[in-house]
Amino acid sequence: MDITTSQLPPIHASDDKIITVGNGVIMLDGASAFVPVPVPPSVYADALGAGLRRHLDADPSADLTAVLADTIHDVAVHLDLQPGRSPSSTVTILRAHDGWTEILMLGDNLAVLPGLTITDPRLSRLDLEPSRCYRHRLAQGTGFDDTHRALLRKLQTQQAARRNRPGGYWIAEADPAAARHAIIHRFRTDDVPWAVLTTDGAYKPMQHLGITDWAAISAVSAAELDAILNRCHTWESEHDPDARHLPRAKRHDDKALAVARFA
Repeated sequence: MDITTSQLPPIHASDDKIITVGNGVIMLDGASAFVPVPVPPSVYADALGAGLRRHLDADPSADLTAVLADTIHDVAVHLDLQPGRSPSSTVTILRAHDGWTEILMLGDNLAVLPGLTITDPRLSRLDLEPSRCYRHRLAQGTGFDDTHRALLRKLQTQQAARRNRPGGYWIAEADPAAARHAIIHRFRTDDVPWAVLTTDGAYKPMQHLGITDWAAISAVSAAELDAILNRCHTWESEHDPDARHLPRAKRHDDKALAVARFA
């Protein structure tokens, strides 16, 4: 497996994390915290990524669901986190082993393979009123004002009440049981020439700008991946600074993009 990655901003300054392992890649997106949490989302995502890498380096064929559950437990103990009052993160793991390629998805990252797009829609399907309201206001030109920030706090409070519960959504946080609800896909590696992984901060502006030739993206260099993310960032800054055309929680979300190619 050949892996090419890009992040904006760099990993040390980002809540998004890309971690490569011997036979795969891990992508995380620590959720921006508009309601106070005990540790910053970046710290949580760093700890989660480091734990996942340790487990997969120690046992490259380990069951991905069990690896994620064990890591969530370890991080919650290490950071003294409690369910419902902690930072959270999306998780995507792409792992090739013994002729098979597996993808684990928890949260709204995106994985694109030839003829297949994988994401986790459960959070967006909640369709909570503060989310509808803040997007409508942005489309009307209100910008990121005090009411916008209050709506985001209300939204996260409502989301927390539905986090890692039946009928709600599932995410890496402080409850290892969430791992059992991850979306899993498994393919013969011979049938998967490439895969593109991305966080929502990247794929949403990419989709808005029509940067969706995923087969072409799968063949580009790291510098060209950087150019894609920079184009999205520049468009947000110069053409949609108030999120009127692409309503979003903040002007710039962190962005991560990874391409895996299989020999």
